[in-house]
Amino acid sequence: MLKYPHLFAPIEIAGTLYRNRIFAAPTGYQDMDREGVLPPEASAYYARKAKGGAAAVTLGECVVDSQYGRGASYHVRMDDPFAAHALNRCALDIRRYGAVPSVELQHSGMYANRGLGITGPESRGLAYGPVDTEIEGRIVLAMDEDFIQRTIRKYAEAAKLAKANGYGMVTVHAGHGWLLSQFLSPSLNTRKDKWGGPDIENRARLTVSILDAIRKEVGPRFPIEVRISGSECYAGGYDVEEGIKFAQQLDGHCDLIHVSAGSHEVSEVFTVTHPSMFLPDGCNAIYAEEIKKHVKTPVATVGAHGNPEIMEELIGSGKVDIIEIARGLIADPDLPKKLRAGQDQEVRKCMRCLACFSGLLNSGQFRCAINPEIGRELEYSVPVPVEEKKTVLVAGGGVGGMQAALTAAQRGHKVILCEKTGELGGALRCERNVPFKSKLDFYLNQQAARVARSAIDLRLNTEVTPELCQAIQPDVIIAAAGARPVKPPIPGIDGENVYSAEYIYTHPDECGEKAVILGAGLVGVELAIYLSMLGKKVDIIEMLDHISDGGNQLHLKALDVEIRKYGIGVHLSTRAEEITSEGVIGGGTLYKGDTVIYAVGQRPQREAATVLHDCAPEFYLLGDCVSPANIMNATACADAIARMI
Repeated sequence: MLKYPHLFAPIEIAGTLYRNRIFAAPTGYQDMDREGVLPPEASAYYARKAKGGAAAVTLGECVVDSQYGRGASYHVRMDDPFAAHALNRCALDIRRYGAVPSVELQHSGMYANRGLGITGPESRGLAYGPVDTEIEGRIVLAMDEDFIQRTIRKYAEAAKLAKANGYGMVTVHAGHGWLLSQFLSPSLNTRKDKWGGPDIENRARLTVSILDAIRKEVGPRFPIEVRISGSECYAGGYDVEEGIKFAQQLDGHCDLIHVSAGSHEVSEVFTVTHPSMFLPDGCNAIYAEEIKKHVKTPVATVGAHGNPEIMEELIGSGKVDIIEIARGLIADPDLPKKLRAGQDQEVRKCMRCLACFSGLLNSGQFRCAINPEIGRELEYSVPVPVEEKKTVLVAGGGVGGMQAALTAAQRGHKVILCEKTGELGGALRCERNVPFKSKLDFYLNQQAARVARSAIDLRLNTEVTPELCQAIQPDVIIAAAGARPVKPPIPGIDGENVYSAEYIYTHPDECGEKAVILGAGLVGVELAIYLSMLGKKVDIIEMLDHISDGGNQLHLKALDVEIRKYGIGVHLSTRAEEITSEGVIGGGTLYKGDTVIYAVGQRPQREAATVLHDCAPEFYLLGDCVSPANIMNATACADAIARMI
């Protein structure tokens, strides 16, 4: 008997049967050529979600108008015939695993053509929206009647192309600040004609007209999904009452209303649209629940879904019909399969660290902090043969060490994992009681449990020395010694009121009511937020002129929200000159604090690692002992090293 019967009940939408209620929400794939053609790696990325059990898989960021609708350089161009064959490949690869393929149709409207270098004097930097306006020094022109009709045709033609190339559904993006939501917005769309103004019917008319045009092209038994923001969630944006009215206008013109929240273009709600680790599971479902009460069309919810009990209750109680998941299926594409089998504890839970999205923006690659397969699906689809079974000694049981040991053992090697402390997990264990890091602690416990269940010879309270290596005689040594906090050479650093961030994480009760943190990196800022949650007053001093995001620019958006929420003082371009019993002196100012905490970086434990260099025929350095990085780097490198042994 299924543990989650409602979540895995099939559902029929517009003549198409979906095997369960879990849909892979649209995520864009940016590693493509200059013409916006998707490579085979994209097919592998999307098909992996279908293989893992999702009922539908949606390709994200497919623009209907490549001349006036692109919001970024790397968008699939649905009006370019050269994109068709690659789109067909993706659809076929998704279908062969039993899922329904879909494409997200979107248009950036007033935010189109920002720095794209589009050729032709008539289109370089040009954008069209509901009304004439100016954004960031760029002129945005109001769409006239001919341009509106052109746009409607573009959507319909894109849907026709999708169906012709094997897609079983289309998703019209009418939320998050893109064109259709711009027309919906009462503050943006102040037109005086039938396409705007105070009347919701007029502001929704463009979306409805597009849906009707698509229906004419694809026929009655072809599912059309519409993604909307149930609320824009910021002052000046529309609220859920307006979201309900919009949904009511769509009722009967589409087959599924997919309810999200927020806007890409408003910084303070970016991490509402893409819920941060500071928000609860299923936090945006409230908007879908409200809309469901007022429409006959099936309703989907999206945003921070990873708790199967919550998902089951939402479906079982009739609050929503579909659960859409984006990052959760990046962290674990097999989430549907595992939940169907009742293997809840085996699901890799998305930590909502936003490393995947930041990586996509920084390098065009999808990566996941805890799943090394993501972005490498094509590579992982071909097993790497093991020519010789070897004895592998892993020194260090942190994130990287555990992953290296697990991958090596899975490949059939004899693995010995030594950890000098009495617990696996490394330095990150200091954050186990931090509420917004609960999913990190779950992951560390999950990895430790996998080690315990495996054939790995685990030796806790065991430091790897040359003498131990001599006794074991390993063929391979993987040194994952990690790093330790840097203690800055500041007068007063050895005072009784001074502690490392690592120590305060595990002993927050020893922190006074007012704290000063040295260092505005992720460790320092997240500690400041944690202490603020405990009622402490915190100031951060940073010698640089910015908060260091560690390469995760979108997580910084979430941190900014929390910094403002708790009134944390952030003093940039300020060098700590002296620590006293009263606090920290920097730039001639005394920043008062009962407790001073240093979080200025990590020093690799290279000596502990390199002393093992000559103790085996094969030797690999891993993770922080090479250069302090992050969980994603440690996980990916560990897995790669173990895969090539």
